[in-house]
Amino acid sequence: MKRNFAPISEELERLAKISVNAAYQVHSTLGPGLLESVYEVCMMHEFAKAGVKAERQLAVPVLYDGVLLDAALKVDILVDGKLILELKAVEQIAPVHKAQIITYLKLTDRRLGLLINFNVPVIKDGTKRIVCG
Repeated sequence: MKRNFAPISEELERLAKISVNAAYQVHSTLGPGLLESVYEVCMMHEFAKAGVKAERQLAVPVLYDGVLLDAALKVDILVDGKLILELKAVEQIAPVHKAQIITYLKLTDRRLGLLINFNVPVIKDGTKRIVCG
Protein backbone atom coordinates (compact mmCIF):
# COMPACT_ATOMS: atom_id res chain seq x y z
CA MET A 1 0.00 0.00 0.00
CA LYS A 2 1.47 3.32 -1.05
CA ARG A 3 1.38 6.09 1.53
CA ASN A 4 0.64 9.66 0.54
CA PHE A 5 2.73 12.31 2.26
CA ALA A 6 2.40 16.04 2.14
CA PRO A 7 4.97 17.68 -0.12
CA ILE A 8 8.05 19.25 1.40
CA SER A 9 7.25 22.86 2.35
CA GLU A 10 8.57 25.77 0.33
CA GLU A 11 10.51 26.95 3.39
CA LEU A 12 12.23 23.59 3.76
CA GLU A 13 13.02 23.57 0.04
CA ARG A 14 14.50 27.07 0.42
CA LEU A 15 16.72 25.89 3.29
CA ALA A 16 17.81 22.86 1.26
CA LYS A 17 18.77 25.11 -1.66
CA ILE A 18 20.76 27.42 0.63
CA SER A 19 22.50 24.37 2.12
CA VAL A 20 23.39 22.91 -1.27
CA ASN A 21 24.75 26.29 -2.37
CA ALA A 22 26.78 26.56 0.85
CA ALA A 23 28.23 23.07 0.29
CA TYR A 24 29.10 24.02 -3.29
CA GLN A 25 30.87 27.18 -2.10
CA VAL A 26 32.83 25.34 0.60
CA HIS A 27 33.79 22.49 -1.75
CA SER A 28 34.74 24.89 -4.56
CA THR A 29 37.03 26.75 -2.20
CA LEU A 30 38.58 23.86 -0.27
CA GLY A 31 38.13 20.80 -2.48
CA PRO A 32 38.13 17.25 -1.16
CA GLY A 33 40.59 15.74 1.31
CA LEU A 34 39.96 17.55 4.60
CA LEU A 35 38.34 16.40 7.83
CA GLU A 36 34.56 16.59 8.28
CA SER A 37 35.04 19.07 11.11
CA VAL A 38 36.70 21.57 8.74
CA TYR A 39 33.81 21.39 6.30
CA GLU A 40 31.34 21.71 9.18
CA VAL A 41 32.92 24.94 10.47
CA CYS A 42 33.04 26.36 6.95
CA MET A 43 29.38 25.44 6.36
CA MET A 44 28.49 27.29 9.57
CA HIS A 45 30.34 30.33 8.26
CA GLU A 46 28.37 30.18 5.00
CA PHE A 47 25.07 30.01 6.94
CA ALA A 48 26.11 33.00 9.03
CA LYS A 49 26.94 34.96 5.86
CA ALA A 50 23.52 34.05 4.45
CA GLY A 51 21.77 35.11 7.67
CA VAL A 52 20.44 31.60 8.25
CA LYS A 53 20.30 30.17 11.76
CA ALA A 54 22.21 26.91 12.09
CA GLU A 55 23.40 24.83 15.02
CA ARG A 56 26.19 22.27 14.97
CA GLN A 57 26.80 19.07 16.92
CA LEU A 58 23.29 19.14 18.33
CA ALA A 59 22.49 16.28 20.72
CA VAL A 60 19.73 13.91 19.65
CA PRO A 61 18.03 12.31 22.65
CA VAL A 62 16.60 8.81 22.36
CA LEU A 63 13.23 7.96 23.86
CA TYR A 64 13.47 4.35 24.99
CA ASP A 65 11.08 2.52 27.26
CA GLY A 66 9.46 5.81 28.22
CA VAL A 67 12.78 7.32 29.30
CA LEU A 68 14.66 10.10 27.49
CA LEU A 69 18.26 8.90 27.20
CA ASP A 70 21.45 10.64 26.15
CA ALA A 71 22.84 8.18 23.61
CA ALA A 72 25.66 10.50 22.47
CA LEU A 73 24.04 10.96 19.05
CA LYS A 74 24.77 14.30 17.43
CA VAL A 75 23.38 15.94 14.32
CA ASP A 76 26.22 17.60 12.41
CA ILE A 77 24.18 20.68 11.46
CA LEU A 78 20.54 21.61 12.03
CA VAL A 79 19.51 24.43 9.71
CA ASP A 80 16.86 26.78 11.10
CA GLY A 81 15.56 24.01 13.36
CA LYS A 82 14.15 22.21 10.33
CA LEU A 83 16.76 20.64 8.04
CA ILE A 84 19.32 18.04 9.10
CA LEU A 85 22.73 17.99 7.42
CA GLU A 86 24.97 14.98 7.89
CA LEU A 87 28.46 15.76 6.62
CA LYS A 88 30.98 13.16 5.54
CA ALA A 89 34.49 13.16 4.13
CA VAL A 90 34.70 9.52 3.06
CA GLU A 91 35.75 7.64 -0.04
CA GLN A 92 32.21 6.40 -0.60
CA ILE A 93 28.84 6.81 1.10
CA ALA A 94 27.91 3.52 2.77
CA PRO A 95 24.43 2.24 3.62
CA VAL A 96 25.17 2.94 7.30
CA HIS A 97 25.53 6.66 6.49
CA LYS A 98 22.06 6.74 4.92
CA ALA A 99 20.66 4.77 7.85
CA GLN A 100 22.23 7.28 10.24
CA ILE A 101 20.50 10.31 8.73
CA ILE A 102 17.19 8.45 8.42
CA THR A 103 17.43 7.59 12.12
CA TYR A 104 18.17 11.23 13.00
CA LEU A 105 15.15 12.36 10.96
CA LYS A 106 12.90 9.87 12.72
CA LEU A 107 14.21 10.59 16.22
CA THR A 108 13.79 14.35 15.74
CA ASP A 109 10.50 14.12 13.82
CA ARG A 110 11.87 15.97 10.80
CA ARG A 111 11.13 15.31 7.14
CA LEU A 112 14.19 16.30 5.11
CA GLY A 113 17.90 15.81 5.43
CA LEU A 114 20.93 16.18 3.21
CA LEU A 115 23.79 13.70 3.32
CA ILE A 116 26.81 15.55 1.95
CA ASN A 117 30.11 13.85 1.20
CA PHE A 118 32.87 16.39 0.60
CA ASN A 119 35.42 13.80 -0.49
CA VAL A 120 34.30 13.82 -4.14
CA PRO A 121 35.58 15.60 -7.25
CA VAL A 122 32.15 17.22 -7.86
CA ILE A 123 30.01 18.09 -4.81
CA LYS A 124 26.77 17.44 -6.71
CA ASP A 125 27.77 13.78 -6.87
CA GLY A 126 28.31 13.70 -3.10
CA THR A 127 24.97 15.23 -2.13
CA LYS A 128 22.01 12.96 -1.35
CA ARG A 129 18.56 14.19 -0.42
CA ILE A 130 16.83 12.03 2.17
CA VAL A 131 13.08 12.39 2.78
CA CYS A 132 11.44 10.70 5.73
CA GLY A 133 7.69 10.25 6.24
